[in-house]
Amino acid sequence: MSFAKVDKRDLYRCVACGNCRSVCPAFEQTGRESKNTRGRILIIRDAYEGNLTDDSVFDSINTCTTCGYCAVTCPAGVHPPDLVEGARSGLVAKGLMTPTQMKIRDTVAQYSNTLGNSESRLGWLEGTELTVPKNPKAVYFVGCLDAYRYPETAVSTYQILNQMGVGLLEDEKCCASPLLRLGFVDEAETLMKHNLDQIKKSSADMIIAGCAGCYNTLKNNYTLDGINVVTVSEYLISHLDDLKKAGLGKLDLKVTYHDPCHSGRHNNVFDEPRELIYEIVGKDNLIEMTAIREKSRCCGGGGGVRSGYNDLSLAMAKRRLEDVPEGVDYIVTTCPLCLRNLRDAGGDIPVIDLIELIQTANNRS
Repeated sequence: MSFAKVDKRDLYRCVACGNCRSVCPAFEQTGRESKNTRGRILIIRDAYEGNLTDDSVFDSINTCTTCGYCAVTCPAGVHPPDLVEGARSGLVAKGLMTPTQMKIRDTVAQYSNTLGNSESRLGWLEGTELTVPKNPKAVYFVGCLDAYRYPETAVSTYQILNQMGVGLLEDEKCCASPLLRLGFVDEAETLMKHNLDQIKKSSADMIIAGCAGCYNTLKNNYTLDGINVVTVSEYLISHLDDLKKAGLGKLDLKVTYHDPCHSGRHNNVFDEPRELIYEIVGKDNLIEMTAIREKSRCCGGGGGVRSGYNDLSLAMAKRRLEDVPEGVDYIVTTCPLCLRNLRDAGGDIPVIDLIELIQTANNRS
């Protein structure tokens, strides 16, 4: 079987030590060897060597959220999320995939977003009276979830960025992260080419991503010569003076912060969101969870797990909520998928996007 995207050296570098078992969020919930990193790698080896015997391989590799915590603990330096994504693409190339994978692929192909929404991707702009500047130096990449599911976040984000001269892509489509994570490389490349053409057309030299998944994909999967990709928090902390001039105030709140896997552990964006939170509530009022930064637990929503294994995904989210300290008013995050999954897990403490905290502070000034 052809696994063109699997790094053979990485595949056989694993020494089966089991360090990854202690941090895999899927294994923590299931207790199944096939649903932890070590077990997945052994199964991927079998598939790679042509010994795939049944469809149980799907439940192994497709319950991986690609959170990357296993890579942090691996003494051999293996990066398992890449192996999982490579295995998925190898199976897809042979026509082997789950109904969930097919549904996501077909939905994105038809609607250019993961939610099956046929409305304008810029519909959230209607009624805002915001004017999109021409020839901006930076553009805001909204993402599917904020464009369609959380338009209030898109509006709040762009109200701030618009004051700093940030523009929008004329015809943004899904960044292709869901397709890449699920193994649909060819389909992903079509979307990426479209967005890349849009980025070039904008003449901007910076993309500001409002979603951790979009950010990771734009930064690491696109070929963007001379174009910088940053998160909203990175951009705003570098324009803190402008943010303060726009009226950033203080709030008497205690909050905690959830690090999204794809901006945090995958790309080391840890400090910038915290620095913004410090500006609003003070350093002493950011009460950290018990597992943070590169050791932050996954919300359970990534890698197609939320769509394909909903109960498992929500169980991971509930486990993450156990890390929340007592006495905080809000759980703050910077990823709409984390926001959705942690909210759906049914905790007592409201989960908000960092931009909502900023907007509230602006309104209180």
